[in-house]
Amino acid sequence: MTKYKKVAVLMGGPSAEREVSLRSGAAVAEALRQTGHDVHAIDVTGRELHIPSDVDAVFIALHGTYGEDGAVQAELTRRGMPFTGPGEAASRIAFDKELTKHLAATHGIPTAPYEVLRQGDARALPVPLVVKPARQGSSIGVHPVFTEAQWPDAFADALRHDDKVIAEAFIPGREFTVGVLDETLLSIVEIVVENGWYDYETKYVRGANRYLVPAPLTASQAAACHGWARRTYDAAGCRGMSRIDFRMTDAGDWYLLEINTIPGFTDTSLLPKAAAQDGLPFPALCERVLSRATV
Repeated sequence: MTKYKKVAVLMGGPSAEREVSLRSGAAVAEALRQTGHDVHAIDVTGRELHIPSDVDAVFIALHGTYGEDGAVQAELTRRGMPFTGPGEAASRIAFDKELTKHLAATHGIPTAPYEVLRQGDARALPVPLVVKPARQGSSIGVHPVFTEAQWPDAFADALRHDDKVIAEAFIPGREFTVGVLDETLLSIVEIVVENGWYDYETKYVRGANRYLVPAPLTASQAAACHGWARRTYDAAGCRGMSRIDFRMTDAGDWYLLEINTIPGFTDTSLLPKAAAQDGLPFPALCERVLSRATV
């Protein structure tokens, strides 16, 4: 067991991902109890933290706003309380897809061509494209747009979730994700959607997808994916854990989609699937992440 005996697990939160966060947090809390920790599961209902003063460390299982945007990390840093996952700066960059695009451009990491739009802005990119809120997770408000007729509703829905929207060129190909635990790159997972689009409902409700672990890639393709994941993780200044999503074209070109600084920890979540494939069962994974907690 790590040096952190008494642990607070933060879950819930005020974001649109609250229900998923509650599932993640409950799973983490149970896993840490199994490994011998004194766990306080805390349902965060707003933007105020009420954590017992004798807690040794905080496991953040908050997704979305006030979880992955750097706000809760800034507050815990101010209190001098060790916490899991990346710090304030890396969290802020990863959560804002425009900042992620800037980071990628600075470090030579390929991403799809894009533009930033707000209410009333005219779009310049041609279809097909993908429209998404700049600061949101779990594919909430994300829509593929293959015809002009689909654009108005897709744009309007993205704006419901953030006043800043990213429109980016649609990259045909296969989708992959890589979990990173500091120096360890986990097995690559391929996400295969049986019908439709990999949206919130597909991820968490219908289960209409398959996850191939390890992903069926050639050695050179896997090495390239792992290389881009390492480069992205380091460029963003991540620590502790993150999960990084990519698309690969039929020609073998890789494109960064996004960085998830607090990936899901539910029974269907991808980082735990990859860790289990690599011989790290869920309780051991939670213990590993907690061991890297720092201010």
